[in-house]
Amino acid sequence: MGVKHLTMDELNAGLEQIRQSPADGGVLQLIVRRPAKSERELLEEGQLDLAVGLVGDNWATRGASATPKRTPNPDTQLTIMNARAAQLIAGSRERWALAGDQLYIDLDLGPANLSAGTRLAIGSALVEVTPEPHTGCKQFVGHFGMEAMTFVNSPEGRRLCLRGINTRVVEAGTIRLGDVVTKR
Repeated sequence: MGVKHLTMDELNAGLEQIRQSPADGGVLQLIVRRPAKSERELLEEGQLDLAVGLVGDNWATRGASATPKRTPNPDTQLTIMNARAAQLIAGSRERWALAGDQLYIDLDLGPANLSAGTRLAIGSALVEVTPEPHTGCKQFVGHFGMEAMTFVNSPEGRRLCLRGINTRVVEAGTIRLGDVVTKR
């Protein structure tokens, strides 16, 4: 028996909780390293690096379909998803990592709060929000259903960046679960 996917009504019912995410001073709630396709490792602590993003993650080696010769796109080095959105869509913290993002933070990720160029201090590292949209993929649909994809890409879902945001590392450092994330 598979996991039940939420209906659009159930997803919309969770919007108010997501809208209450802090504008600054959010908490890093999950760190996920993806060493290979479809593999996930949950970390208590991670290293962010200028060249490879999250050390041990496959971002630098998997490339990007939109870039020449599948070179990694520096504007998609590190993806962040709102922890409240992940909880709503995934149903349990154990399933958050299936969304495919590396960091899950209780923070308002919408462009009105975090426009491209905004920098976030996480632990001793600094990341910068990039303009590259983060809209999801067929794996997201496979794990959470088409209604979840429609929800995160709806006008309100895009306004809140429910699918998440792309960032790049601008200052290497160590991040840990529970770190407070602040805008710079």
